[in-house]
Amino acid sequence: MTLKQPSHPSEQPNSSDATASPSPQPFSLNRALRRYFKRELFPLLADLRLAIGLLLAIAAFSITGTVIEQGQSLSFYQANYPEHPALFGFLSWKVILTLGLDHVYRTWWFLALLILFGASLTTCTFQRQLPALRWFSRTWNFYSQPRQFEKFALSAEVPEASLAQLVPLLEKRRYKIFQEGDKLYAHKGIVGRVGPIVVHASMLLILLGAILGAMTGFFAQEMVPSGETFQVRNIFDAGPWAAAQIPKDWAVKVNRFWIDYTPDGTIDQFYSDLSVLNQAGQEVDRQTIHVNKPLRYKGVTFYQADWAVAAVRFHLNNSPTLQLPMAQLDTGGGRIWGTWVPIKPDLSEGISVVTKDLQGILLVYDMQGKLIATVRQGMSTEINGITLSIDEIVGSTGLQIKADPGIPLVYTGFGLLMLGVVLSYVSHSQVWALQTSNSFYIGGRTNRAQVTFEREMLELLDQLAAQPTQLPISPQIEQTVF
Repeated sequence: MTLKQPSHPSEQPNSSDATASPSPQPFSLNRALRRYFKRELFPLLADLRLAIGLLLAIAAFSITGTVIEQGQSLSFYQANYPEHPALFGFLSWKVILTLGLDHVYRTWWFLALLILFGASLTTCTFQRQLPALRWFSRTWNFYSQPRQFEKFALSAEVPEASLAQLVPLLEKRRYKIFQEGDKLYAHKGIVGRVGPIVVHASMLLILLGAILGAMTGFFAQEMVPSGETFQVRNIFDAGPWAAAQIPKDWAVKVNRFWIDYTPDGTIDQFYSDLSVLNQAGQEVDRQTIHVNKPLRYKGVTFYQADWAVAAVRFHLNNSPTLQLPMAQLDTGGGRIWGTWVPIKPDLSEGISVVTKDLQGILLVYDMQGKLIATVRQGMSTEINGITLSIDEIVGSTGLQIKADPGIPLVYTGFGLLMLGVVLSYVSHSQVWALQTSNSFYIGGRTNRAQVTFEREMLELLDQLAAQPTQLPISPQIEQTVF
């Protein structure tokens, strides 16, 4: 045998080229990072075990933030969580302040858990859920070989059946049908594959809202007497970027605070008549709030939370109206407010006035602590020749003030979460069929409700076997049935 030689010198093989190995590519940091993300980081973030672990950690620390009082003063934690004996043997005020358990939801490690969990959900969505949805939504997913039906747990060979018999049976069961010649693919419940994606998106919205609220929201409390105007000052918990949310160009006036009582003397409801004032002192909004009906203005919410007795207005004989503040007394029992009223110009003698609510009843005690009179609001009593007239008991409204820009995102996320959970319960069922010259093959599978799908497939097979045989569809004709 004679080998044919190349006719041109350039066709001669180069021995050095034949034996040379490919030259190594220069190192590229971008290529190395892409390889690391693709092979190492993304599979780790998409791991279900990591997501479950992060979710359990977030739940555990959220419970801790609920059990341990948040945003209290140092003296509060020292009094309630002493070092000796420490709660559970280790939980003292030092541990709480060191770990940030007094403001769990704004600590760097809790926010890091939220961000890491969000990254895990995002990676899983783009690497698993969306590709799976694209695969399941393909309309050309036909099987053309009988051996392909062997992989199904639910499959059968029905020699006497045909595609023409199968199509109306599937249509009756609301399958979306795609037919090409002698091949058929049908599915229903594709929305069940969208459910997990909606769940992931909703959880990402909830996490984003939580992070936004933790970074830009604030909490404040104010105790304001009736008739006073105030701005939000007493802030006890705020995120690092909360300055933009704190009101600076408007204030709130408490026009009136009152309490409705039941016939037996217990409190029925608190009410505060509030006006929002602009910088010029003009009223731009006015609402009466009570428990479970707050005032909302420019992203700040005012809740009715507490009450107190602020002062008593009175006059002695024919004096002008006087006002003295009333302080809450430490009695170890119920809430009682009191003040001392001088009845001599040199302050050498006076009386103590005590009340327990805003119903207008005052108890009057002398300097020896003896009860000498009981007087109601709008009435008077005589003490040592001096007439004491009570004009009004002034109440204070206790307002809890909150701004959380992340709440709309959180509410939207929870709404989508409920929708996604419902969608996830929808079964995605798929059926394949192939008609050959001498037989008919059918198979299917579902992602849930396996028993129901098995019954449906058995019913299909029974109906196919019971129908008279029809002529097969010609393989030269392609049609798509929707």
